[in-house]
Amino acid sequence: MPRADGRNYDEPRKVKIETNFMRTADGSCLIETGNTRVICTASVEENLPSWRKASGLGWVTAEYAMLPASTGQRKRRDGVTKDGRSVEIQRLIGRSIRQAVDMRLLGPRTITLDCDVLEADGGTRTASITGAMVALTLAVDKLMKSGKLRVSPIRHQVAAISCGIVEGIPCLDLCYQEDSKAMVDMNVIMNEEGAYIELQGTGEGRAFSQQELQTLTGYAQKGITHLMKVQREALGESAARIVNRPVMVAASGNAHKIAELQTIFGDRYEVISMQDAGYSDEIDENADTFAGNAAIKAETVSAATGFPVIADDSGLMVDALGGAPGVYSARYCGEHGNDEANNDLLLKNMENETNRAAAFHSAIAVKFPGEETLIAEGVCPGTLLYERRGTGGFGYDPLFLYEPLQKTFAELTADEKNAVSHRARACAAMRRILEARGE
Repeated sequence: MPRADGRNYDEPRKVKIETNFMRTADGSCLIETGNTRVICTASVEENLPSWRKASGLGWVTAEYAMLPASTGQRKRRDGVTKDGRSVEIQRLIGRSIRQAVDMRLLGPRTITLDCDVLEADGGTRTASITGAMVALTLAVDKLMKSGKLRVSPIRHQVAAISCGIVEGIPCLDLCYQEDSKAMVDMNVIMNEEGAYIELQGTGEGRAFSQQELQTLTGYAQKGITHLMKVQREALGESAARIVNRPVMVAASGNAHKIAELQTIFGDRYEVISMQDAGYSDEIDENADTFAGNAAIKAETVSAATGFPVIADDSGLMVDALGGAPGVYSARYCGEHGNDEANNDLLLKNMENETNRAAAFHSAIAVKFPGEETLIAEGVCPGTLLYERRGTGGFGYDPLFLYEPLQKTFAELTADEKNAVSHRARACAAMRRILEARGE
């Protein structure tokens, strides 16, 4: 059976996505798949439905409509009550996109995705889902550029395509002529991992076999891979807002620490600050060990946010001072985070000491909600100098000489420090623990 438009059986229709089609929308595109054309817009409201307000979580919803002239015969406009088909489709669009969004990171706002069919030639619902993903990403990009969002809430890329069996032959991306006579009709929605979000398959004309199902889903995966490439090309730099890594919150407000943790764990997690996760309270670090304080921070922030949390507690232990400043390293001078005063006090207390042996210690704690806290530790030995050297790093870095390189931590490049530091060693140990768990 030759196809109506001459395509191969596993070949999708030509697809084109024009972004920013509606300048008044927060995000928009015109998607064309063959002769099907759909305008998809995303509108952001800084409020939530009444039933959602107490949660503090964001919400993504969708509406779908076919314009009167979208089919060969005029379609009556939807009134106050939409027709059953439109309601079913808009629910499909909404739930398909929602699972790709972390509502905690979206925050207390609503994004409405409107999909309006200009011209229908089969596959309007799948084109709407594919286009809605683009409109949503553009809206998130706008929120981030305006400073209303600091972290992208988009965790997955989503696209959809139709397939079916026409005259006994499995075919991908049915046009209306094929769809109207298909014995088996299927809509497939997937994410970038090749995982199914929804699979709608109906053997209205006849039942279909396991082998036919595998053929159809194989075609669909090939088609969706192509659609996702087109989505990213259309989005350009905005495609970076689709972050395909789980979030790990760093229980710290120290930008240097967070940057180091992101460098070390960035291939596995998107490390964000606890402020970005919505936590800004003080944490009472009252343990007498680095491991104890790291656990307190991780457990406190995880309980408050519901996210997996990574926490670090680290400090300098000087032999001649009996291990001081130790867990009080950040507040050695009596004021938390005053690096200059801490260094001055340390130099004063070491004025008459010839034993300059010291070591940085770090404990990393990871807390997954509902699980026991994981702990890993690392130590980096060195020598305490008599005066500061270097302008990089933070804390006691200018006074701490790493002897194998004959540089202070403040003189090391970021890559050099991340290869040898106490935190890097603790993180490496934690990575081994996470890898053993399959994380």
